[in-house]
Amino acid sequence: MSLKAARANAGFTSKAAKTADVHFQTLSKYEKDSSDIPFSLLNELSNLYQVPINNIFLGKEYDLIRIINNKRNEVMN
Repeated sequence: MSLKAARANAGFTSKAAKTADVHFQTLSKYEKDSSDIPFSLLNELSNLYQVPINNIFLGKEYDLIRIINNKRNEVMN
């Protein structure tokens, strides 16, 4: 699951950034590409969203979409 999906599933809007004490643009940046997110922030967001770190996809959002689409195609074929 992406950071964006984890935030949405936890019911947070822009308040997540304030709760995590980061600028909303910083959180938005990491939601699009979490490949270089600081571990301390990842850990804090994991706790905030109540999602284990191992369940959070780390990388670029479009890579996750590509991976999901490839898996769907494999299942359909």
